[in-house]
Amino acid sequence: MDQPVPRILADLHALADDPAGESGARWRLAEPGRQLDANLVHLPAGRRIDSHVEPDLDLLLVVVAGDGIFGTAAGPQHVAAGNLVWLPHGAKRELTAGADGLSYLTVHRRRPGLQIRNAVPGA
Repeated sequence: MDQPVPRILADLHALADDPAGESGARWRLAEPGRQLDANLVHLPAGRRIDSHVEPDLDLLLVVVAGDGIFGTAAGPQHVAAGNLVWLPHGAKRELTAGADGLSYLTVHRRRPGLQIRNAVPGA
């Protein structure tokens, strides 16, 4: 049986190095059999992620480059490179990139895939 081996997957600073690049995910964890999901996301200057609530999953967010403003129920919070942010499930949040853009890594428990089950008569 093959034993899992830790390995380097990406250079986050190199991926975040283009502050003028397009919005969106620049890297995704795609290893088979994983229990986590992770993404490196970039927002160019002034771009935002609208207010939303994640009802099921806690999320850790690591600011890799740039800065921005987190909108929370307690008011806005400035975030910058090196900050580690915990976003508990059920918490309302929004995010706006600062003048140099914002690149951040998110990590959370992997959502289980959809499962189709046979109905059991009489159950």
